[in-house]
Amino acid sequence: MAEELERLRVENRQLQQALASHAVVDQAIGVLTVLGQMPPCDGFTVLREVSQHTNLKLTHVAEQVLKHGQGAALPDVLLGELHAALARHAASRPV
Repeated sequence: MAEELERLRVENRQLQQALASHAVVDQAIGVLTVLGQMPPCDGFTVLREVSQHTNLKLTHVAEQVLKHGQGAALPDVLLGELHAALARHAASRPV
């Protein structure tokens, strides 16, 4: 019984963390849709590409984008990759 209770507590913590991470990613997508003037699906693609190209977790990239949306500077490596990803998606959108 105690093992089952501990398993459920661990699972609950993991679900709470996943929910919080999802909210951060969704908010960062919103920032990118405004800054990059793109649809949300492209915003997610940009986040994913930056994450892959910098070898940083998606949630970390999303947190940095949110801070940037509030006026903070992005680390140089993220700034460069973000500009490159936004440029790729701007070039691929129909005029």
